[in-house]
Amino acid sequence: MEIVYVYTKKRAEFGRQCNFSDRAAELHVDIAPDDNALEDFIERDPVDIGIQCVQEMSEHDANTERFETGARGINHTEGGWPKDINPHEVEQVTRYRKKVEKDEMYISAVLQLGTSMEHCIKQNNAIDIYEEYFEDVNAETIDEAASAKTINVFRDPNEIKRTATHISWFPDGPRKLAVAYCNLQFQSTSPDTSMDSYIWDVENPNKPEMTLKPVSPLVCLEYNPKDSHILLGGCYNGQIAYWDTRKGSQPVELTPIEQSHRDPAYKTVWIQSKTGTECFSTSTDGQVLWWDIRKMGEPTDKMYLDKKQEFANAQGAYCLEYEPTMPTKFMTGTEQGNIISCNRKAKTPLDKIAATFTGHIGPVYALQRNPHFTKNFLSIGDWCARIWSEDIRESSIMWTKQYSSYLTDGCWSPIRPAVFFLTKMDGTLDVWDIIFKQNNPTLTLQVCDVPLYSLRVQESGKLVAAGSQDGTTTLLELSEGLYSMARNEKNLVTAMFERETRREKILDARHREIRLKERGKTEGSKGEKRGSSDDFKQAEGEEGEKPAEEEEQYQEEDLYAKAEKEFFSIIEAEKKKQPTPSQDFDDVEKKGPEEDGEEKTNGNAETENKD
Repeated sequence: MEIVYVYTKKRAEFGRQCNFSDRAAELHVDIAPDDNALEDFIERDPVDIGIQCVQEMSEHDANTERFETGARGINHTEGGWPKDINPHEVEQVTRYRKKVEKDEMYISAVLQLGTSMEHCIKQNNAIDIYEEYFEDVNAETIDEAASAKTINVFRDPNEIKRTATHISWFPDGPRKLAVAYCNLQFQSTSPDTSMDSYIWDVENPNKPEMTLKPVSPLVCLEYNPKDSHILLGGCYNGQIAYWDTRKGSQPVELTPIEQSHRDPAYKTVWIQSKTGTECFSTSTDGQVLWWDIRKMGEPTDKMYLDKKQEFANAQGAYCLEYEPTMPTKFMTGTEQGNIISCNRKAKTPLDKIAATFTGHIGPVYALQRNPHFTKNFLSIGDWCARIWSEDIRESSIMWTKQYSSYLTDGCWSPIRPAVFFLTKMDGTLDVWDIIFKQNNPTLTLQVCDVPLYSLRVQESGKLVAAGSQDGTTTLLELSEGLYSMARNEKNLVTAMFERETRREKILDARHREIRLKERGKTEGSKGEKRGSSDDFKQAEGEEGEKPAEEEEQYQEEDLYAKAEKEFFSIIEAEKKKQPTPSQDFDDVEKKGPEEDGEEKTNGNAETENKD
């Protein structure tokens, strides 16, 4: 039944204001109940009704249209010039300017704008809009405990897992990560093992952004700092290859195998040059080879890690260290535990190896100069990490405790001069802050249960990537304290390095002094015995030299024992001079390096008097 009520109104009354009035209620329709309608329904029994003791709210969903963003590049060019004038030609521009300046309209426009411009200049001079109101107020920083959290995990997509041997960050921001995968266990690789390496997007751990397909598994992989599309890789078979990501997965060019390394190319480094195409590499075959990716048919230069430049006696190298501020110098870490400082442009072949630093009893796997103090460098080998100074070749100035697990890689923080990182065979990552603690790491993270083999810190110092034996690369984000440099941190680290260098120099001088004394004694005793034993030596021949050699060896050992004893006595004396924890740290800082040096020399004078 349709209910309709028709309102009628004259055409002339349209648009007029409505005039309402009160009147009694009227019944227009009355529908009586229908008993027959009950047959169409069933009574519900029992009846369950949910009741809430809170106000009922309506709920609805709204889905707006997705906003799509796009990144576009813009080239800014100088405009506003007439078509017949080239803005790059100085003569045309000067001629056109003189023509405009003579125009009457130009002069009147400058005069008209001059008053308003003068008003703005006076305003700027009256109020310093760049004034820092709270420059002198020190911000209260809350010292939070050092920590790190896992952001992403990138796993080797192949069934047969390989070791993540090397990591390289994208030069233009922390967006991508290039990881080299290789099984370094000799002749244990299955024929079905993949040789691919990958470039990962930091935000997408499910699938690699790009696959690199080398002819032999990659041991190392490095982005070109000048061109983020170019990557350089060192292969397991000794060849060097480079990729251009714009040209696909296959290498653009490879070095000929007869001109390449004879062992795996463990490290490749880009050289600071105008073209940005020069690089060099090293291997356990004892060669250092220089390349130009524009012509990779043969190396541009070659060097052997031997003092006499003999290939047969060259020491095999695992790592390279190159500082762009010293373009002709570089350092290598060898299998024998030595660190060799080299000069590529030396005048003679004998001068190419400038210095050798000995201290590790196993291969040196990582080597890096401190980004803020290039004279000091970090080396990773055997069961400890060492910090060296170029001024002292005999021993390192600082070193970590002896770990129970073998160290595999390490590097400095690019932001904080006092922080460095270590990876170990037990799957842990240690963060050392030598200002905070020198005996133990500030932070120890159990990254995985398998050995970690590679480590790389992003330029901002906030993100750390660690690669493991099963091909898993873990991306970690550090707490703010580990990548924010304190105001006086550089001064503290400088003082620390200088103090330790000075201490090592004193110990070294003392050691030499003892050695000279002992040598003088042995030569004196030899002179007394020589007259009586000449006949015996002639009869015995060469056999008479053996006891003297044994005696020299014994005295040498005794000499080392004495030097070690004196060293520990000096350390104990230093510990006694150290302030108690109740003393203020500022009082300790006020004590100048000169007083410290005087105390050390006094300590040495005492030990000499004892002798």
